[in-house]
Amino acid sequence: MTRPHVAVLDYGSGNLRSAVRAMERAGAEVTLTSDRQVAQEADGLLVPGVGAYAACMAGLSAIRGQEVIGRRLAGGRPVLGICVGMQILFSRGVEHGVETAGCDEWPGTVERLQAPVVPHMGWNTVEVPAESRLFAGIADERFYFVHSYGVREWELVTNDRTRAPLVTWTETGPDAERGDRFVAAVENGPLSATQFHPEKSGDAGAALLRNWVLSL
Repeated sequence: MTRPHVAVLDYGSGNLRSAVRAMERAGAEVTLTSDRQVAQEADGLLVPGVGAYAACMAGLSAIRGQEVIGRRLAGGRPVLGICVGMQILFSRGVEHGVETAGCDEWPGTVERLQAPVVPHMGWNTVEVPAESRLFAGIADERFYFVHSYGVREWELVTNDRTRAPLVTWTETGPDAERGDRFVAAVENGPLSATQFHPEKSGDAGAALLRNWVLSL
């Protein structure tokens, strides 16, 4: 049986080697690439990302990554974003008072978390929609987060690709008074993304990546 081919997009951001190894363990044949044609033709495209929103968008623009993502989604070809690789899929990011345009696949703003302790680092359970395929068999597990920014309000969106997106939520703290609620993952037809790092989330993260690879 042929393994699905996943391209990990190299645009100068993300834990690239960790992402490659995690996708290989999930059962994919993996290519680390900045080549648009390779990224376009793969069965699945993984968009990693760490660091500043503006820097990630600059790196993505340098290789015309928005064009690759947009063309893949227009053709119903799967894309998975991780951490800042999820954040750049939204309309805009605001860091230190500077607004940067994102890929605009989803409306919404990436902004600083409103919590007593930032960055938010550690293991969280998540609130998963019942229809989720990405979290099949692992909805009650914990996942590893490390970030200072997130999407704190979901702006309802529907498009020609699919029904309304499935949005998974979590909080930075143990209760609503201390914590800040934010988007932990989104499933939207061929486009999926997680704010947490599945490649750092042990068995649960490995299972999530396998779920995605099996859907390719």
